[in-house]
Amino acid sequence: MEKYGQYRDKGSGIAPFFPIAPPPSNFVFVPYHIFIFSLRLSLLVFAWAVWLLIIQWTPAGGLLRKANLWCILGIPGVWWIDIRVDGVQRGSLGKSGGSALPGPGSIIASSYTSPLDVIYLAAIFDPIFTQSFPGSRKVQPLSLEGALAGCFAMPSSPQNAVNLSELVKQNPQRVIVVFPESTTSNGRGVLRLSPSLLSATDTTHIFPVSLRYTPADVVTPIPGWIEAARFLWKLCSRSTHCIRVRIGLPMTLAQQKSVSDQEPRGRQRSNGYDTNFFDSFKANGGDGGNAESFSASLGPAEQRSLDIVAESLSRLGRAKTLGLGVEEKIKFVDAWTGKTKKRR
Repeated sequence: MEKYGQYRDKGSGIAPFFPIAPPPSNFVFVPYHIFIFSLRLSLLVFAWAVWLLIIQWTPAGGLLRKANLWCILGIPGVWWIDIRVDGVQRGSLGKSGGSALPGPGSIIASSYTSPLDVIYLAAIFDPIFTQSFPGSRKVQPLSLEGALAGCFAMPSSPQNAVNLSELVKQNPQRVIVVFPESTTSNGRGVLRLSPSLLSATDTTHIFPVSLRYTPADVVTPIPGWIEAARFLWKLCSRSTHCIRVRIGLPMTLAQQKSVSDQEPRGRQRSNGYDTNFFDSFKANGGDGGNAESFSASLGPAEQRSLDIVAESLSRLGRAKTLGLGVEEKIKFVDAWTGKTKKRR
């Protein structure tokens, strides 16, 4: 893997685009894995067909929609979910009155590693999913099917893109999900964020949400249908999967700017970093030209707002913020699939 060393984060050495190797398995249990894969895949196809033909046409937020999505999660063995919410003591989530959870008119800034992210968020919040793009403040609304397909593809040119403020205004009773990293990773770090969150209004609540999995290899950092088939095998051939969900405190852009004004310029509060996020990226040997052009259109307060979201996702997911993004992943995928010449 040393030939792919250039796609590691220079500061931490983390490689966010590599597939995660599955845990070791005894050869004796292969027939068992094949059996439960065949059984679960047929049930999963049936449940998905029910969604496509019937359930997706029912009103948003309905009981049938959530029941069907929970079946899609339960069939491959996603049984146990560990959820914690900042500011809420364990076991007292119901007493908070729901104010600690995303609600209508709010935005979820979610980690982005697996199709399970999409299905879980759909089962809980039945939101409108969006696709973010590097360097763009606009997002493209997606259906559930489009969001799942996006886990196995690189972001293309935006079509019918809108500002988040417009999307929230048009859908005041829905939750909006934004994947600010714009593309999937293996969950070992937080990629460089798109400025799409900055198109929300100053009063819209933004909830950072981190989702992690055990076993951790049910992630899809590599696009393509071959990887989709491998994902289905890993998902359906095991007894159980666990999801660890962490929901951070909501903040509006106005609150983030207020925090930025109160802190020394160019400093970050968490993860021990004492330099500006984009400065550290260039200092660590990243693509300074890309980072400079990315941040050129952002003011200091806007830049700091993105840093705060990245820090929250980093803290919730127990991962580091990285100086890598979509541009670097495109180059990595080209090298991984043999589309570029191997370096000597």
